[in-house]
Amino acid sequence: MGIPTPEAARKLLAKYNSEAFHLQHGETVSGVLGFFARTFDPGQVDYWRTVGMLHDIDFEQYPDEHCVKGIDILREEGVDEPVIRSAMSHGWGQTGSPWEPESMMEKILFTVDELTGLIGAAALMRPSKSVSDMEVSSIKKKFKDKKFAAGCSRDTIRQGAEMLGWELDELFSRTLDAMKSLEG
Repeated sequence: MGIPTPEAARKLLAKYNSEAFHLQHGETVSGVLGFFARTFDPGQVDYWRTVGMLHDIDFEQYPDEHCVKGIDILREEGVDEPVIRSAMSHGWGQTGSPWEPESMMEKILFTVDELTGLIGAAALMRPSKSVSDMEVSSIKKKFKDKKFAAGCSRDTIRQGAEMLGWELDELFSRTLDAMKSLEG
């Protein structure tokens, strides 16, 4: 397989995941990474999108071996090692992933995986059920409320912002802009 296209990555994700939530999360993270790639690596937008689509390939079937079992799955599917490394590095320090995020793409994935979940949950609480009318202040409020979207690790989001050298406000703003672009 080598380096799958975003479309091939979508099919591969669906081969191992059937829950709508996991499929939608793959689409969201793929789109957000594509948005960031247009700024940081414009020649590799599809590559970034593919990595985003595949990052949780193992989560539905193997939640206790997340980012470890994914390595095996992607290798068995013939996916190139750099894609595997980038996709599975988002679990560094949390799931047993052997790879620390190093590239800009890996650091962004590490950070936005959790943050898109928090923003998505906040959007569902809005009358519009959308991020289109959301402001950064809403994200900050939800981020501070540890009971809201409790499964989204604030520590990982903070750690990722530090890796990127971004203040939380900048991270929230950029990620919100990315998510808004997916609704447009």
